[in-house]
Amino acid sequence: MSTGEQPIGDDDLQGLIDGCLAPERRDAVQAYLAAHPSEAAKVARDIEGRAALRSRLAFKAEQPIPTRLRIASIRAERRGTLARRFGAVAAAFAWLLCGAGAGWVGNDLLRATELRQVSRAGTTTADAFAAYRTFVVETAHPVEVRADQEAHLVQWLSRRLGKPVSAPDLSAQGFRLIGGRLLPTGAGPAAMFMYDDDRGTRITLYSRAGAQDEQAAFRFERQGDISAFSWIDGSLSYVVTARTDRARLLGVAQLIESQVRPAPPARKDSL
Repeated sequence: MSTGEQPIGDDDLQGLIDGCLAPERRDAVQAYLAAHPSEAAKVARDIEGRAALRSRLAFKAEQPIPTRLRIASIRAERRGTLARRFGAVAAAFAWLLCGAGAGWVGNDLLRATELRQVSRAGTTTADAFAAYRTFVVETAHPVEVRADQEAHLVQWLSRRLGKPVSAPDLSAQGFRLIGGRLLPTGAGPAAMFMYDDDRGTRITLYSRAGAQDEQAAFRFERQGDISAFSWIDGSLSYVVTARTDRARLLGVAQLIESQVRPAPPARKDSL
């Protein structure tokens, strides 16, 4: 080997074994192996083993490449995998949008229901205030039908409203029934019961039919020296009105609500 030549290395020996050694290096490698018999024997064994392996696997090389291993199939499979992943992501996103949309719609519907209830309660309360101012000052004719005809009064008002109404017993709060009357409104007939505590304080219970199966909690409102609590229970709106303090009126409203609350449907025992 001349002084300027590159030393023989493992890459050269492996290239000779694989049959891919550059021609300009072959003579140098052969000369190296001639000078190193042990390396030459090792290279010869590797060449023989490589040839034997190729012989045993020759039938495989003659077989066509499986469809699943072809480049076109691999690319198609990758596209399918990406499409499935994209579809799953799109479906999840669609469900998210549907859930959000349902939430928005549900929230809008709930808000619309609340606004409708507030509007209905507000209109009913305004009418109750007007009725209170009109009739509570009457001395001779504060009511149409007096308390001694309570059964007739309740039956008459229930028939006219198309809903069962009652005159709650407010004796626990110190009030006795004077009687009641039928009132016209823009939303249909209304019933009003009037009570007195024999000390100059009169209370009216105003009720009017509305939508079915609605519920709304107590709402307090004051106009001047007149206070009112209104609520919706079942198919009737209620307003209790008086010239009194809020705490006393709330106690009256709670007592009325406990008596006019619709009874739960009867449970059907399984046979």
